[in-house]
Amino acid sequence: MINTSYRPRNPGHDYYGKGIYLLTLVVRGREPLLGSLSNDATHPEVHLSPLGEVVRQTWERTPEHQAAHGNHVVVHAHVCMPDHFHGVIEVLEPMQWNLGDIMQGLKAACTSRWWQMQGLASSIDRPNSVDRDNPNIPVWLRKKAAIYSTEGALIRHLSKRQRQEYYALVGRERRPLFDDNYDDTVCIDERHRQAMIAYVHDNPRRAILRHLLPDVMQRCLHVQIGDRSYGTFGNLFLLRWANKVQVQCHRRHPITSEPYEETADYAQLHNQWLTAILCGATVIVTPGISRGELQMKNECLEKGYPLIHIQKEPITPYWKPERQRFDACANGSLLILAPWGLDQMADVNGVPSNSDYGCFHNMNRLTEEICSFTGKAKIIRR
Repeated sequence: MINTSYRPRNPGHDYYGKGIYLLTLVVRGREPLLGSLSNDATHPEVHLSPLGEVVRQTWERTPEHQAAHGNHVVVHAHVCMPDHFHGVIEVLEPMQWNLGDIMQGLKAACTSRWWQMQGLASSIDRPNSVDRDNPNIPVWLRKKAAIYSTEGALIRHLSKRQRQEYYALVGRERRPLFDDNYDDTVCIDERHRQAMIAYVHDNPRRAILRHLLPDVMQRCLHVQIGDRSYGTFGNLFLLRWANKVQVQCHRRHPITSEPYEETADYAQLHNQWLTAILCGATVIVTPGISRGELQMKNECLEKGYPLIHIQKEPITPYWKPERQRFDACANGSLLILAPWGLDQMADVNGVPSNSDYGCFHNMNRLTEEICSFTGKAKIIRR
Protein backbone atom coordinates (compact mmCIF):
# COMPACT_ATOMS: atom_id res chain seq x y z
CA MET A 1 0.00 0.00 0.00
CA ILE A 2 1.25 3.50 -0.80
CA ASN A 3 2.22 5.58 2.20
CA THR A 4 0.15 8.70 1.65
CA SER A 5 1.34 10.93 4.45
CA TYR A 6 4.56 12.22 5.91
CA ARG A 7 3.75 12.85 9.51
CA PRO A 8 0.65 13.61 11.56
CA ARG A 9 -0.67 17.12 11.04
CA ASN A 10 -0.65 19.58 13.93
CA PRO A 11 -3.25 18.42 16.46
CA GLY A 12 -5.44 21.15 17.87
CA HIS A 13 -4.51 23.74 15.24
CA ASP A 14 -7.36 25.80 13.72
CA TYR A 15 -7.09 25.14 9.99
CA TYR A 16 -10.02 27.49 9.32
CA GLY A 17 -8.27 30.49 10.83
CA LYS A 18 -5.52 32.86 9.73
CA GLY A 19 -2.06 31.44 9.35
CA ILE A 20 0.96 30.79 7.16
CA TYR A 21 1.89 27.28 6.06
CA LEU A 22 4.67 25.49 4.24
CA LEU A 23 2.92 22.82 2.16
CA THR A 24 4.33 19.76 0.43
CA LEU A 25 2.58 17.60 -2.16
CA VAL A 26 4.20 14.39 -3.42
CA VAL A 27 3.59 12.84 -6.82
CA ARG A 28 2.07 9.40 -6.33
CA GLY A 29 4.79 6.78 -6.40
CA ARG A 30 7.47 9.51 -6.37
CA GLU A 31 7.52 9.56 -10.16
CA PRO A 32 9.47 12.51 -11.64
CA LEU A 33 6.57 13.73 -13.77
CA LEU A 34 6.94 17.44 -13.08
CA GLY A 35 10.37 18.08 -14.57
CA SER A 36 14.09 17.40 -14.23
CA LEU A 37 17.01 18.88 -12.28
CA SER A 38 20.28 20.25 -13.55
CA ASN A 39 23.41 18.64 -12.07
CA ASP A 40 25.10 21.92 -11.17
CA ALA A 41 24.72 22.72 -7.46
CA THR A 42 26.24 26.19 -7.99
CA HIS A 43 23.49 27.07 -10.49
CA PRO A 44 20.59 24.79 -9.48
CA GLU A 45 17.65 24.78 -11.85
CA VAL A 46 14.46 22.79 -12.35
CA HIS A 47 13.40 22.28 -15.97
CA LEU A 48 9.64 21.94 -15.74
CA SER A 49 7.71 19.48 -17.89
CA PRO A 50 4.36 20.59 -19.40
CA LEU A 51 2.70 18.96 -16.40
CA GLY A 52 5.02 20.84 -14.05
CA GLU A 53 3.97 24.09 -15.73
CA VAL A 54 0.35 23.12 -15.12
CA VAL A 55 1.03 22.59 -11.41
CA ARG A 56 2.89 25.91 -11.15
CA GLN A 57 0.10 27.83 -12.91
CA THR A 58 -2.59 26.14 -10.82
CA TRP A 59 -0.77 27.13 -7.63
CA GLU A 60 -0.37 30.75 -8.77
CA ARG A 61 -4.10 30.96 -9.54
CA THR A 62 -5.08 29.64 -6.08
CA PRO A 63 -5.86 33.13 -4.62
CA GLU A 64 -8.12 33.94 -7.57
CA HIS A 65 -9.90 30.60 -7.36
CA GLN A 66 -10.36 30.84 -3.59
CA ALA A 67 -11.61 34.44 -3.78
CA ALA A 68 -14.54 33.16 -5.86
CA HIS A 69 -15.50 31.03 -2.83
CA GLY A 70 -15.05 33.85 -0.33
CA ASN A 71 -11.65 32.72 0.96
CA HIS A 72 -8.82 35.26 1.09
CA VAL A 73 -5.37 33.73 0.67
CA VAL A 74 -2.06 34.73 -0.91
CA VAL A 75 0.71 32.46 -2.12
CA HIS A 76 4.36 33.19 -1.52
CA ALA A 77 7.43 31.18 -2.54
CA HIS A 78 6.97 27.89 -4.35
CA VAL A 79 9.11 25.33 -6.14
CA CYS A 80 8.03 22.51 -8.43
CA MET A 81 10.50 19.65 -8.02
CA PRO A 82 10.50 16.60 -10.34
CA ASP A 83 8.53 14.42 -7.90
CA HIS A 84 7.06 16.85 -5.37
CA PHE A 85 5.91 20.43 -4.83
CA HIS A 86 6.59 22.94 -2.03
CA GLY A 87 4.66 26.17 -1.55
CA VAL A 88 4.06 28.76 1.17
CA ILE A 89 0.47 29.95 1.50
CA GLU A 90 -0.99 32.60 3.81
CA VAL A 91 -4.62 32.62 4.98
CA LEU A 92 -5.55 36.28 5.54
CA GLU A 93 -8.99 35.88 7.13
CA PRO A 94 -10.94 33.06 8.81
CA MET A 95 -12.53 30.83 6.16
CA GLN A 96 -15.64 28.73 5.64
CA TRP A 97 -13.29 26.13 4.14
CA ASN A 98 -10.31 24.69 5.94
CA LEU A 99 -6.79 24.33 4.59
CA GLY A 100 -7.45 20.70 3.68
CA ASP A 101 -10.33 21.75 1.40
CA ILE A 102 -8.05 24.22 -0.38
CA MET A 103 -5.37 21.60 -0.88
CA GLN A 104 -7.90 19.06 -2.09
CA GLY A 105 -9.13 21.57 -4.66
CA LEU A 106 -5.56 22.26 -5.81
CA LYS A 107 -4.76 18.55 -6.19
CA ALA A 108 -8.04 17.82 -7.97
CA ALA A 109 -7.44 20.66 -10.45
CA CYS A 110 -3.93 19.40 -11.22
CA THR A 111 -5.16 15.82 -11.62
CA SER A 112 -7.97 16.88 -13.95
CA ARG A 113 -5.54 18.75 -16.18
CA TRP A 114 -3.19 15.76 -16.17
CA TRP A 115 -6.02 13.43 -17.23
CA GLN A 116 -7.01 15.88 -19.96
CA MET A 117 -3.42 15.90 -21.27
CA GLN A 118 -3.70 12.12 -21.63
CA GLY A 119 -7.05 12.28 -23.43
CA LEU A 120 -9.05 11.02 -20.44
CA ALA A 121 -12.19 12.51 -18.94
CA SER A 122 -11.09 15.17 -16.51
CA SER A 123 -13.15 14.34 -13.45
CA ILE A 124 -14.18 11.51 -11.18
CA ASP A 125 -17.45 11.36 -13.12
CA ARG A 126 -15.68 9.26 -15.74
CA PRO A 127 -16.29 5.48 -15.66
CA ASN A 128 -13.63 3.24 -14.23
CA SER A 129 -11.80 1.21 -16.85
CA VAL A 130 -10.87 -2.34 -15.91
CA ASP A 131 -11.22 -5.66 -17.67
CA ARG A 132 -14.12 -7.24 -15.81
CA ASP A 133 -13.19 -10.67 -17.20
CA ASN A 134 -9.85 -10.43 -15.42
CA PRO A 135 -9.94 -12.95 -12.52
CA ASN A 136 -7.94 -10.51 -10.38
CA ILE A 137 -10.72 -7.92 -10.46
CA PRO A 138 -12.50 -7.98 -7.06
CA VAL A 139 -16.12 -9.05 -6.90
CA TRP A 140 -17.27 -5.69 -5.53
CA LEU A 141 -15.90 -3.89 -8.59
CA ARG A 142 -17.64 -6.25 -11.01
CA LYS A 143 -20.89 -5.68 -9.12
CA LYS A 144 -20.47 -1.90 -9.20
CA ALA A 145 -19.83 -2.04 -12.93
CA ALA A 146 -22.90 -4.18 -13.53
CA ILE A 147 -25.13 -1.89 -11.46
CA TYR A 148 -24.14 1.47 -12.92
CA SER A 149 -23.36 0.87 -16.58
CA THR A 150 -21.86 -1.48 -19.11
CA GLU A 151 -18.76 0.77 -19.15
CA GLY A 152 -18.16 0.50 -15.43
CA ALA A 153 -19.06 2.28 -12.22
CA LEU A 154 -18.31 5.99 -12.06
CA ILE A 155 -15.25 6.68 -9.92
CA ARG A 156 -17.25 8.98 -7.64
CA HIS A 157 -19.41 5.97 -6.70
CA LEU A 158 -16.39 4.27 -5.09
CA SER A 159 -15.50 4.73 -1.43
CA LYS A 160 -12.03 5.96 -0.47
CA ARG A 161 -10.90 2.40 0.27
CA GLN A 162 -12.39 1.14 -3.00
CA ARG A 163 -10.65 3.91 -4.95
CA GLN A 164 -7.33 2.88 -3.46
CA GLU A 165 -7.95 -0.71 -4.56
CA TYR A 166 -9.10 0.43 -7.98
CA TYR A 167 -6.08 2.68 -8.51
CA ALA A 168 -3.82 -0.24 -7.62
CA LEU A 169 -5.37 -2.25 -10.49
CA VAL A 170 -5.27 0.30 -13.30
CA GLY A 171 -2.39 1.98 -15.08
CA ARG A 172 -0.54 4.91 -13.57
CA GLU A 173 -2.13 7.40 -15.96
CA ARG A 174 -5.60 6.69 -14.50
CA ARG A 175 -4.61 7.43 -10.91
CA PRO A 176 -4.56 10.84 -9.15
CA LEU A 177 -1.41 12.85 -9.73
CA PHE A 178 -0.55 13.35 -6.05
CA ASP A 179 -0.62 11.20 -2.93
CA ASP A 180 -3.88 11.42 -1.00
CA ASN A 181 -2.43 13.41 1.88
CA TYR A 182 -0.06 16.35 2.11
CA ASP A 183 2.35 17.77 4.65
CA ASP A 184 1.92 21.15 6.32
CA THR A 185 4.21 23.08 8.65
CA VAL A 186 2.56 25.90 10.62
CA CYS A 187 4.52 29.14 10.69
CA ILE A 188 5.41 30.31 14.20
CA ASP A 189 6.73 33.83 13.63
CA GLU A 190 8.36 36.10 11.04
CA ARG A 191 11.75 34.43 11.40
CA HIS A 192 10.11 31.07 10.76
CA ARG A 193 8.33 32.48 7.69
CA GLN A 194 11.63 33.66 6.25
CA ALA A 195 13.18 30.26 6.96
CA MET A 196 10.27 28.56 5.14
CA ILE A 197 10.78 30.75 2.08
CA ALA A 198 14.56 30.20 2.15
CA TYR A 199 13.99 26.44 2.35
CA VAL A 200 11.70 26.51 -0.69
CA HIS A 201 14.20 28.51 -2.75
CA ASP A 202 17.06 26.22 -1.66
CA ASN A 203 15.25 22.97 -2.50
CA PRO A 204 16.76 22.39 -5.97
CA ARG A 205 20.31 22.83 -4.65
CA ARG A 206 19.62 20.43 -1.80
CA ALA A 207 18.24 17.79 -4.18
CA ILE A 208 21.25 18.09 -6.50
CA LEU A 209 23.70 17.72 -3.60
CA ARG A 210 21.91 14.64 -2.32
CA HIS A 211 22.10 13.15 -5.81
CA LEU A 212 25.78 14.03 -6.28
CA LEU A 213 26.92 13.06 -2.75
CA PRO A 214 24.93 9.96 -1.76
CA ASP A 215 27.54 8.60 0.67
CA VAL A 216 27.52 11.65 2.95
CA MET A 217 23.88 12.65 2.46
CA GLN A 218 22.17 9.44 3.50
CA ARG A 219 18.84 9.41 5.28
CA CYS A 220 18.20 6.16 7.15
CA LEU A 221 15.06 5.67 9.22
CA HIS A 222 16.46 2.92 11.42
CA VAL A 223 20.13 2.29 12.11
CA GLN A 224 21.10 -0.13 14.87
CA ILE A 225 23.96 1.28 16.97
CA GLY A 226 24.67 -1.07 19.84
CA ASP A 227 21.32 -1.88 21.46
CA ARG A 228 19.52 1.23 20.21
CA SER A 229 17.84 2.31 17.01
CA TYR A 230 18.33 5.77 15.51
CA GLY A 231 17.12 7.74 12.55
CA THR A 232 20.15 9.21 10.81
CA PHE A 233 21.03 11.86 8.24
CA GLY A 234 24.54 12.59 7.00
CA ASN A 235 27.91 10.84 6.97
CA LEU A 236 27.58 7.43 8.66
CA PHE A 237 31.33 6.86 8.27
CA LEU A 238 31.90 9.21 11.22
CA LEU A 239 30.67 6.43 13.51
CA ARG A 240 33.76 4.44 12.55
CA TRP A 241 36.20 7.07 13.76
CA ALA A 242 38.26 5.68 16.62
CA ASN A 243 38.47 8.92 18.59
CA LYS A 244 35.01 10.20 19.51
CA VAL A 245 34.98 12.94 22.14
CA GLN A 246 31.88 13.71 24.20
CA VAL A 247 31.01 17.36 24.80
CA GLN A 248 28.84 17.62 27.90
CA CYS A 249 28.40 20.75 29.98
CA HIS A 250 26.27 21.77 32.92
CA ARG A 251 24.19 24.88 32.59
CA ARG A 252 25.72 26.23 35.79
CA HIS A 253 29.08 25.61 37.37
CA PRO A 254 28.48 23.16 40.26
CA ILE A 255 30.53 25.26 42.72
CA THR A 256 30.23 28.92 41.68
CA SER A 257 26.81 28.69 39.95
CA GLU A 258 28.19 30.86 37.14
CA PRO A 259 27.02 30.11 33.59
CA TYR A 260 29.33 27.20 32.84
CA GLU A 261 30.38 28.46 29.40
CA GLU A 262 31.81 31.60 31.05
CA THR A 263 34.09 29.75 33.49
CA ALA A 264 37.79 28.87 33.36
CA ASP A 265 36.82 25.19 33.54
CA TYR A 266 34.89 25.49 30.31
CA ALA A 267 37.78 27.34 28.65
CA GLN A 268 40.11 24.50 29.65
CA LEU A 269 37.73 21.86 28.29
CA HIS A 270 37.28 23.82 25.06
CA ASN A 271 41.04 23.93 24.67
CA GLN A 272 41.22 20.14 25.07
CA TRP A 273 38.44 19.57 22.53
CA LEU A 274 40.05 21.91 20.01
CA THR A 275 43.46 20.30 20.42
CA ALA A 276 41.98 16.85 19.84
CA ILE A 277 40.20 18.05 16.68
CA LEU A 278 43.29 19.71 15.24
CA CYS A 279 45.38 16.60 15.92
CA GLY A 280 43.07 14.79 13.46
CA ALA A 281 40.88 11.67 13.45
CA THR A 282 38.63 13.13 16.17
CA VAL A 283 34.89 13.68 15.96
CA ILE A 284 32.91 15.70 18.51
CA VAL A 285 29.70 14.10 19.82
CA THR A 286 27.08 16.23 21.55
CA PRO A 287 23.33 16.95 21.74
CA GLY A 288 24.10 20.68 21.95
CA ILE A 289 21.51 21.33 24.67
CA SER A 290 23.26 23.47 27.30
CA ARG A 291 24.80 26.75 26.18
CA GLY A 292 28.32 25.37 26.41
CA GLU A 293 27.42 22.31 24.31
CA LEU A 294 25.60 24.54 21.83
CA GLN A 295 28.62 26.81 21.44
CA MET A 296 30.86 23.85 20.63
CA LYS A 297 28.32 22.37 18.23
CA ASN A 298 28.01 25.68 16.38
CA GLU A 299 31.79 26.09 16.23
CA CYS A 300 32.05 22.67 14.59
CA LEU A 301 29.39 23.59 12.03
CA GLU A 302 30.95 26.96 11.25
CA LYS A 303 34.53 25.68 10.89
CA GLY A 304 33.80 22.29 9.33
CA TYR A 305 35.03 20.23 12.29
CA PRO A 306 33.75 16.60 12.34
CA LEU A 307 30.56 16.40 14.41
CA ILE A 308 27.98 13.83 15.46
CA HIS A 309 24.91 15.75 16.63
CA ILE A 310 22.23 13.93 18.62
CA GLN A 311 18.82 15.58 18.36
CA LYS A 312 15.45 15.07 20.00
CA GLU A 313 13.33 15.56 16.85
CA PRO A 314 12.69 12.24 15.03
CA ILE A 315 14.06 11.73 11.52
CA THR A 316 11.08 10.71 9.40
CA PRO A 317 10.97 9.73 5.69
CA TYR A 318 10.93 13.32 4.46
CA TRP A 319 12.69 15.14 7.29
CA LYS A 320 15.54 17.44 6.27
CA PRO A 321 17.93 19.60 8.34
CA GLU A 322 18.14 23.36 8.08
CA ARG A 323 20.67 24.87 5.68
CA GLN A 324 23.70 25.07 7.98
CA ARG A 325 23.53 21.41 9.01
CA PHE A 326 22.56 20.35 5.49
CA ASP A 327 25.70 21.99 4.09
CA ALA A 328 27.81 20.39 6.83
CA CYS A 329 26.42 17.00 5.77
CA ALA A 330 27.28 17.81 2.15
CA ASN A 331 30.85 18.55 3.27
CA GLY A 332 31.01 15.13 4.96
CA SER A 333 31.62 16.67 8.39
CA LEU A 334 28.27 15.93 10.06
CA LEU A 335 26.13 12.99 11.11
CA ILE A 336 22.76 13.68 12.75
CA LEU A 337 21.34 10.99 15.04
CA ALA A 338 17.76 10.96 16.34
CA PRO A 339 17.06 8.17 18.86
CA TRP A 340 13.77 6.30 18.59
CA GLY A 341 11.97 5.88 21.92
CA LEU A 342 13.79 8.70 23.71
CA ASP A 343 10.70 9.47 25.81
CA GLN A 344 10.52 5.79 26.83
CA MET A 345 14.00 5.60 28.31
CA ALA A 346 14.53 5.16 32.05
CA ASP A 347 13.50 7.93 34.43
CA VAL A 348 16.32 10.16 35.69
CA ASN A 349 16.53 10.60 39.48
CA GLY A 350 12.82 9.89 39.67
CA VAL A 351 12.00 12.45 36.97
CA PRO A 352 10.08 11.08 33.91
CA SER A 353 12.13 10.57 30.75
CA ASN A 354 9.73 12.72 28.69
CA SER A 355 10.45 15.82 30.81
CA ASP A 356 13.06 18.38 29.77
CA TYR A 357 15.27 17.27 32.65
CA GLY A 358 14.96 13.59 31.75
CA CYS A 359 15.50 14.30 28.05
CA PHE A 360 18.64 16.37 28.77
CA HIS A 361 20.26 13.66 30.86
CA ASN A 362 19.24 10.75 28.62
CA MET A 363 20.56 12.46 25.50
CA ASN A 364 23.92 12.94 27.21
CA ARG A 365 23.76 9.30 28.25
CA LEU A 366 23.27 8.36 24.59
CA THR A 367 26.20 10.62 23.68
CA GLU A 368 28.38 8.63 26.06
CA GLU A 369 27.20 5.37 24.45
CA ILE A 370 28.02 6.67 20.96
CA CYS A 371 31.51 7.69 22.08
CA SER A 372 32.21 4.20 23.41
CA PHE A 373 30.70 2.43 20.37
CA THR A 374 33.33 0.44 18.47
CA GLY A 375 31.23 -1.94 16.40
CA LYS A 376 29.61 -1.52 13.00
CA ALA A 377 26.26 0.22 12.68
CA LYS A 378 23.61 -1.88 10.98
CA ILE A 379 21.26 -0.12 8.53
CA ILE A 380 17.82 -1.66 8.99
CA ARG A 381 15.71 0.71 6.91
CA ARG A 382 16.65 3.54 4.58
